[in-house]
Amino acid sequence: MDAGRFVPADLRLVESANLQIEESALTGESVPSAKDALKILEDPKTPIGDKVNMAFASTLATYGRGEGIVVATAMDTEIGKIAKILEEDNNEMTPLQKRLDELGRILGFIAIGICAVIFIIAMIQRRDLFEMFLTAISLAVAAIPEGLAAIVAIVLALGVTRMSKINAIVKKLPAVETLGSVNIICSDKTGTLTQNKMTVVKQYTLHNLKDIPLDDFNTIQASGDEAELVKSLVLCSDATYENGQGTGDPTEVALIILGDRFGLSKAGLNAEHKRISEKPFDSDRKLMSTLNQEGNGYRVHTKGAIDNLLSISASALADGKIIPLTEELKADYLKITEEMSDSALRVLGVAFKDTDQVIDPAAMEKDLTIIGLVGMIDPPRLEVKDSINEAKSAGITPIMITGDHKNTAVAIAKELGIAQSIGQSITGAEIDGFSDEEFSNKINDYRVFARVSPEHKVKIVRAFKSHGNIVSMTGDGVNDAPSLKYADIGVAMGITGTDVAKGASDMILTDDNFTTIVNAIEEGRNIYNNIKKAVIFLLSCNLGEVVTILASILFFWPVPLMPTQILWINLITDSLPAIALGIDPGDKDVMKKKPRDPRESFFAGGAGLRAVVGGLLIGILTLAAFYFGLAEHGYSLGAENIPEEVLIYARTMAFVVLAASQLFYSLTIRNATKSIFQVGLFSNRYLIGSIIVGIILQLGVISIPFLALAFKVHNLSLRDWGIVILFALVPLVVNEIIKLFARTTERNKQE
Repeated sequence: MDAGRFVPADLRLVESANLQIEESALTGESVPSAKDALKILEDPKTPIGDKVNMAFASTLATYGRGEGIVVATAMDTEIGKIAKILEEDNNEMTPLQKRLDELGRILGFIAIGICAVIFIIAMIQRRDLFEMFLTAISLAVAAIPEGLAAIVAIVLALGVTRMSKINAIVKKLPAVETLGSVNIICSDKTGTLTQNKMTVVKQYTLHNLKDIPLDDFNTIQASGDEAELVKSLVLCSDATYENGQGTGDPTEVALIILGDRFGLSKAGLNAEHKRISEKPFDSDRKLMSTLNQEGNGYRVHTKGAIDNLLSISASALADGKIIPLTEELKADYLKITEEMSDSALRVLGVAFKDTDQVIDPAAMEKDLTIIGLVGMIDPPRLEVKDSINEAKSAGITPIMITGDHKNTAVAIAKELGIAQSIGQSITGAEIDGFSDEEFSNKINDYRVFARVSPEHKVKIVRAFKSHGNIVSMTGDGVNDAPSLKYADIGVAMGITGTDVAKGASDMILTDDNFTTIVNAIEEGRNIYNNIKKAVIFLLSCNLGEVVTILASILFFWPVPLMPTQILWINLITDSLPAIALGIDPGDKDVMKKKPRDPRESFFAGGAGLRAVVGGLLIGILTLAAFYFGLAEHGYSLGAENIPEEVLIYARTMAFVVLAASQLFYSLTIRNATKSIFQVGLFSNRYLIGSIIVGIILQLGVISIPFLALAFKVHNLSLRDWGIVILFALVPLVVNEIIKLFARTTERNKQE
């Protein structure tokens, strides 16, 4: 096995020479892992990322060579174990599917009950059974919002389209709504929270510690010792970086980028200081040296572990002068190294030596002059911190899960605001010390999970879900696939993600950015709110129809609506207005609220009361309009032998009020607390359009003679048009008054 080859099976290494293997798909680490066949690991629970004497199937050797004995093949390998987990069936209903299923059963029983009650009462009252049968069936159809399934599908599909424009591709429609319930985001560190590229953030020359700004990519002026430090680091590197693309070891790529920022490009330095000889990196020495031309002579550039450099250095560079390397100066370099390491930085030292002739590689690393050191890290994405603050203010807890070391993970977590202390972190090995029940009880104490395996990730997701949380999990590697599958929302990376991770996920981020997840959650919340609006609107309207018919039968009154009229009203109110509510513009304040409880019904938060109040008002006002129509001709609701013409006129008034009140009521349903003017009367043009279309259709039915004859309606006088429009506006006005009181009460509570 040598550089460029995939490992065919899980191997116990018996021989290795500078072997490095790219294991990011399996462990999540952003840099290749150095392997050592001679290393003996006594702990059977050693994390995969720390098994330096093993090579795993499907990983890629990037440097050196090695040999090993096969210890596992096919489904017994670490990759195979992941495949087994992915084969397990784990299909759960989403919160929306559960609520719709529950709603469907309730409405079904209600519809059957209404039919039975109407039919029984009609028999007792000895009404025309055939007419009552048609009325009962029509009312049953009206009671069930049969268009709801189509509306939900349309709303979710439009939500998917909108999400694709913010770099989130949703694979499964129900996942759109589930996002709105998410209250735990488990995110991979590398590439999602961080930039997935090593970057130099600190540099040190004697008594001069300097931060390298991440957000300013202009050329930095370098002089004196700093220039020598950067120059040596760039010359002692084999990586390349051109047009924003780097090749080679990520650590060396970071050094080349540092050189570019200081105006010391690798191409320019190589042209001026041609490499003559080199001593390659060795995992035992932890050093690399090159011999380059320097004026009329030559210079050795050596970089590597600072401890090893100090042991082979005899002097130090201070303000352009070479001074003896005393124990005091060594302690100073080690102190800075320790401080950088405590900040989870990867520290690299550099030294040089001038010579007037070409020397053997064996003589390069002796009597060096130490220049300084640099600290590097895979830095956080610049926009992620704001997104994490937004998520936290929305009641969402961000969690970091990574295969990286604990100190590195916690340093990034602190900077982003995910964790406050190292006490909020735990490693995979520590997780193994808990039973499932113990771990579940302690899960809320942790915000960072480091050095974890695929099995640990699944265990973490399950522990959070055991508390009733809706969990989103992000990842890109094969190792993330099982946890992506078990999470309520699995989010795969589109750029760096493996095909296995994408296949196991519910959503793919085309920009690999944590910020996109937060934006998608906001979209998901608005989509659920829109579906809820449509449900409450449909139920309010249907309840109004049920109240109208049921009350007239119970009190021995004439039936105010014909079966065909009920079905017509359902057609114009249950379609376009409900769909328009489903695509209502999002509430700007939706991310200022806590996530909704996934067990919460559609009727929570006063929605049920609003539906009942709206339905009762619509039903009562329809009966009132029917009463006015009869009273104008000298008849009461309880009168006998009412002429057909009078009934048609009164039914027309009831018909118009029932349809128009539902259309106007859709305006006030748009927000549970904000008035129609705060939301914006014309901010949903589709809803305004659907109301106008509904009114035009209603006028057409009454005004066009052959339609009026078919629906048994009559044109109204100007005075009666005024009465029915006034009645139709009452439910809208009453609901706006209720919202005004609700806002006042909320303000008083806050004060």
